[in-house]
Amino acid sequence: MSDLYDTDIALWSEQQARLLRRLSNGEAVNAEIDWPSLIEEVEDVGRNTLRACRVQLLQALLHDLKAEAWPLSRDVPHWRSEARVARINAADAFTPSMRQKIDIADIYAKALRAMPETMDGQPPLPVPDVCPVTLDDLLGDDP
Repeated sequence: MSDLYDTDIALWSEQQARLLRRLSNGEAVNAEIDWPSLIEEVEDVGRNTLRACRVQLLQALLHDLKAEAWPLSRDVPHWRSEARVARINAADAFTPSMRQKIDIADIYAKALRAMPETMDGQPPLPVPDVCPVTLDDLLGDDP
């Protein structure tokens, strides 16, 4: 069963879902279920969802920082829009159990490191060294 997991995860997942449905209906299929891989996949679902939320928060902060650092750029409306989309995506991915696993200060520091050194030949205006917003601010409806 593990070979199929390594070679065709789509087929493996279909088979495992079928087996789990049969198991939930009381059939004896326990020996056929790839428990180690199934457990790993269930754990990955949570990690991937958390990672997706963090990535969207990073993108929101980065776009907001660019708009603040180069306020006269013709790209500011685009950056603001991209930041809003990223916040919406982060809010969609967010679940309450993630709150303790999301370090906004760390994500903000990464956004600062990802900032371009110049934009259209212009250096950035100063931006805050410390994140000026909270997780709730980023996940809320306000821009």
